[in-house]
Amino acid sequence: MEHAGQLQRGRLDPAWPVSLVLHLVIGLLLLAFLPDVQPIRPAPEDSIDVEVVTPPAIAASTPPPAVQPPPDRSEEKANSAAGEDAPPAPETASREMPPPLPTSPKPVTSGPPELTQAKELFSGKTLASPRSREARQLLGTLSGGERNLQLCNLEALEQISRSRPGSAPDLVAPYAMKAEKVRGNSVEVDGGAFRSKRNWFNVRFHCEVDPAGQAVVAFAFAIGDAIPRSEWQEHNLVADDGEADQ
Repeated sequence: MEHAGQLQRGRLDPAWPVSLVLHLVIGLLLLAFLPDVQPIRPAPEDSIDVEVVTPPAIAASTPPPAVQPPPDRSEEKANSAAGEDAPPAPETASREMPPPLPTSPKPVTSGPPELTQAKELFSGKTLASPRSREARQLLGTLSGGERNLQLCNLEALEQISRSRPGSAPDLVAPYAMKAEKVRGNSVEVDGGAFRSKRNWFNVRFHCEVDPAGQAVVAFAFAIGDAIPRSEWQEHNLVADDGEADQ
């Protein structure tokens, strides 16, 4: 009998699974009909941005400005009335203009001599001479700027010959040191040279020719120093016609 009771106690009650199923079904039904419950969350804490501003040290030490009473206008009006009747005060020394600073003299620089205006022109008389027949024929074959240049070269020879008696110039090279400038009826020579007794000298001149290109109407010139013989070959200068410098 004791063994039978132990067996009965060790066996599983057949009604227990059924009871478990019923409890689960009832729990599901209750969950289905319950209202939605939102989870309870803690309320967020309000955050405030705090900025620490440090006042300047000067502001703490500087006292507030004192309030001054308005000025008495009666005394100012009296002074202005008295000033109108009084004669104007002389200029003070502080208003006087300071004396000009001393300027150092400009240094004197050497340069080419200034041009001398010719008082008389000679190229026309020279061309009119019977001995200038070949020169007139040569000029007849030229036109424009080349003709004006040759007329001015002839005038340069005549002016040099008369300004330096006995020099006997026989050739002008207007392009020797610097190219000449011919613009219309004007001829400008800044780096010319002329030959005199187998030597070369610097010359500058400005020449004006009439519109027809027949005669020189104005001439100014300046004679420079002798050109060293070592520079002749560089500038195509020769002692005699057809003879190159050696």
